[in-house]
Amino acid sequence: MEIKTIATNRKAYHEYYILEKFEAGMELTGSEVKSLREGRANLKEGYIAIRSGEAWAIGIHISPYSHTGYLGHEPVHDRRLLLNRREIGRLQRNVDQKGLTIVPLRMYFKNGWAKMEIGLAKGKHSYDKKESLKAKDIKRQTDREMRNY
Repeated sequence: MEIKTIATNRKAYHEYYILEKFEAGMELTGSEVKSLREGRANLKEGYIAIRSGEAWAIGIHISPYSHTGYLGHEPVHDRRLLLNRREIGRLQRNVDQKGLTIVPLRMYFKNGWAKMEIGLAKGKHSYDKKESLKAKDIKRQTDREMRNY
């Protein structure tokens, strides 16, 4: 099973606690797939919404393919995610709770198919963000000291 990562959303790990992860397929056009193969995607401003029983990726930027003609694709538009009905129902029930949202975590190719890893997330407060940065800094310093020791 070959997995090639296209884009990751590092901002999501800073802004949210990731409670659960799901793998979803995406409904894409040909030029979008070719652009993804070039590694031209941005997940930072994206989020996932559930409308009338379907999951949609909103605000995800996929740059136009470099060798396309006059017919390309819009860089930012709503893209349908391919999830199981039970998974969509489970996500909908969790999002209806207070403070939970669904965010895209990474895009990748798995056996030639474009996939997106999405996460059920709970927002962090500013003091939580500072605490996680401090913990990361301490870990980096201890690793540096162990290497020099």
